[in-house]
Amino acid sequence: MAERNRQDKEGARPAAGSPVKGIRLNKYLSEAGVCSRREADRRIAAGEVFVDGKRASTGMRVFPSQEIVCGGRRVTGGERPVLLAVNKPRGIVCTTSDKDRAENIVDFIKFPSRIYPVGRLDKESEGLLLMTNQGGLSDQILRARNGHEKEYEVTVSRPVNDAFIRRMAGGVPILGTVTRPCYVEKTGERSFRITLTQGMNRQIRRMCEALGFEVTALKRVRIMNIRLAGLKTGEYREVTKEEWEELSRLLNGNGRQPAR
Repeated sequence: MAERNRQDKEGARPAAGSPVKGIRLNKYLSEAGVCSRREADRRIAAGEVFVDGKRASTGMRVFPSQEIVCGGRRVTGGERPVLLAVNKPRGIVCTTSDKDRAENIVDFIKFPSRIYPVGRLDKESEGLLLMTNQGGLSDQILRARNGHEKEYEVTVSRPVNDAFIRRMAGGVPILGTVTRPCYVEKTGERSFRITLTQGMNRQIRRMCEALGFEVTALKRVRIMNIRLAGLKTGEYREVTKEEWEELSRLLNGNGRQPAR
């Protein structure tokens, strides 16, 4: 009785033959392709999610038979898994916030089904961005402790020397910590390639600023095994079956990151 009362209080009603506990709302939204679990928790806390007409609460459980609305749109079960490689142009943001009035990537590419970016590239950066409707996949890729590689091509305001490369590779103090050691290679008088295994806010720009350099151009060219390759600015493609299979192996610890 106590369990049933708790379920009723949360707005969860078990259907015949359903597990008593239902499924956590953030997981349901993630598996339905709405957003990642982390983003789902944020949207629930912000009052954007309703279950059977009532404002949802963080941690509550739901059943597929219930009416679930997120951001004014009804959520209707799972969708075909989608994973896109997008070449984000400069000037486009990766958040739906209208804080700076810039166009966001979801509106820019106009994909016919609901997808969202895996992580972010800041407004002034360009290059590879993954977009998906699979919240669990997004969470796995973004989890910092997994150390997944992301590769960038960077141009700075003044000539790059060996001392700069060594310091960037060895770790730079920013945001109250020191960045992880990483692979850095000089590619031109004022350019270099860097491979990170963490995703701190504006990390490369902050690292360069800490060493007295200003980033003038930044392009991401690889995330794990998926590469930008010949994708033109503003274009996107669905990842291939082979890319998705290799990505799954990497995420499950059964593969190796690609050679640089």
